[in-house]
Amino acid sequence: MHVAYLSIGSNLGDREANLRAAIAALKDVGDVTRTSSFYETEPMELREQPWFLNCVVELKTELQPRELLTSILAIEQRLGRKRDLPKGPRIIDLDLLLFNGSTVHEPQTSGLGEAERSFEVPHPAMHRRRFVLEPLSEIAPAVRHPRLGKTASELLQELPAQAGIVRRLAP
Repeated sequence: MHVAYLSIGSNLGDREANLRAAIAALKDVGDVTRTSSFYETEPMELREQPWFLNCVVELKTELQPRELLTSILAIEQRLGRKRDLPKGPRIIDLDLLLFNGSTVHEPQTSGLGEAERSFEVPHPAMHRRRFVLEPLSEIAPAVRHPRLGKTASELLQELPAQAGIVRRLAP
């Protein structure tokens, strides 16, 4: 059994319902063993869009990293995700953050679809994102970033204050 951490975000429609639908859909690929509180966060790169609702889940799964990526992309599509504008508004966004404390770097495969894109674990930007580190630290403060060797809590403490506004909402 593998342990993965995934971030989930939404800034369109009923954001809370979208997160809950994604969490429910993840039960098809494994057991969601921990779920953080929901956090309201400002958009990072493309600022002229609605604020996000984010959370992090711990997932126990039999799937390998590429299989898990393919599954979460299918969940996004099933829940209505459109990829029209990079970094733009989205009904749902699932990212694979960590997988068994290991590193993965797979180049793009021959296809042209999202499931064939290259991917990397740990997520290459997770250590710079407060909207990832706040909820991750809530449910797994001691989990280590396999490349940086620091815990989620340590990475969160190192973030500059201007690394994004995050408001924890009542669970």
